[in-house]
Amino acid sequence: MPASASPPLPAHRDGNVLRWLIAYTASLVGDSIYFVALAWSAQKVAGPAEVGLVMSAGALPRALLMLAGGVVADRFGPRRVVLGSDALRCVSILAVAGGIALTAPALWLLVVLALGFGVVDALFVPAVGALPPRITSPDQLARVTGMRSLAMRVGQIAGPPTGGLVMGLSGEAATFAVAGLLFALSLPLLFTVRMRPLGTQEEGMTPSHGAWHDLLDGLRYIRRHALIFPLVVVGALAEIGLTSTLNIGLVLLNDARHWGASGYGWIAGAFGGGAAASAALLTIIGWIRRVGLVLPATLFVACAGMVTIALVPSLPITVATAAAVGLAAGSFGALDNALIQAVADPAYLGRVTSVVMLTMVGLAPLGYPVVGAAIGTWGVTAVFIGCGTFACLGVLVSLSSSAVRGAELPRQRSAGASD
Repeated sequence: MPASASPPLPAHRDGNVLRWLIAYTASLVGDSIYFVALAWSAQKVAGPAEVGLVMSAGALPRALLMLAGGVVADRFGPRRVVLGSDALRCVSILAVAGGIALTAPALWLLVVLALGFGVVDALFVPAVGALPPRITSPDQLARVTGMRSLAMRVGQIAGPPTGGLVMGLSGEAATFAVAGLLFALSLPLLFTVRMRPLGTQEEGMTPSHGAWHDLLDGLRYIRRHALIFPLVVVGALAEIGLTSTLNIGLVLLNDARHWGASGYGWIAGAFGGGAAASAALLTIIGWIRRVGLVLPATLFVACAGMVTIALVPSLPITVATAAAVGLAAGSFGALDNALIQAVADPAYLGRVTSVVMLTMVGLAPLGYPVVGAAIGTWGVTAVFIGCGTFACLGVLVSLSSSAVRGAELPRQRSAGASD
């Protein structure tokens, strides 16, 4: 064997990673178009209360079954679960599109679709989150995390207007059909993605002693891990303190300061632009030194930005601060996720990912009514300061953990690296 070998291709030039990224992006855009079609179809056949029921129907099974989805991903392998769940989403949405093309959309059909979509999402989300360590080398995980974050932004930006355009031109059935076809597009690309062997177990052959035992075993693994557990706690604190407040509070803050719809658009756009910039920077840089200290630093900047937004009644300064918060919060989330994936035992990746994703899709929405009620009671300024301070607990947790302080991302190999 030669003494040295060329380093692996960086993720943004690796065809295997790019095929996965295109498939993932197509699936995300399909997600966004599906929600446009679901909301528009519901409002045509029902009142506001029923529309809310339809739109929230998928959230409950997704949250309740997310941890079980992690067990399934570890037991059968994330690639199989991703392919199977994407195929189910494709078939179910195309079937509904066909049904709506033949007759008017029925409320019961939309509720059933939303419930089924939520169940399948509970399988898909942990599995797709466990794929990056299987498609690239450990030193490229941070870059792939940045690329994944960019894909999420593309889905959020491209999906709704595309869905609205198709809806305006061709109606509900065509919009559902476009979402289904995007899921169908992702399938052949995912079939061609090669998996890297991880550990001693072959994919889909993880030993099992029953689903409940596997779930508890995964939770015990997270609780006992010196690095993963504090990172999960820090991420949860950030979701509760920052995400819930920003998603609901920015609307109420904008209304309280009478900046109008354009003002809110500037603020939300700045935040999204900052988050997209963080993903692009991580994709380009690929590796960050002393990431265990960078992590609490980015969270602290996001928390300080929250407090600044509350105290400075100037739209231009608020817009600039929102961009900084988006940049810092996006960097924090990506680095937190990359570290977790870099150190997680391959046998537990699905279950670890399911817990991480549950904190993201489960905790933040639960905080929406709390934030709204708190702002109604104490005012937007006090709530922004309080929630920003609460999220800073994550900074203290990070700095109090020696495992987090000393954490490093896997180093990228240089051209002369020896085997």
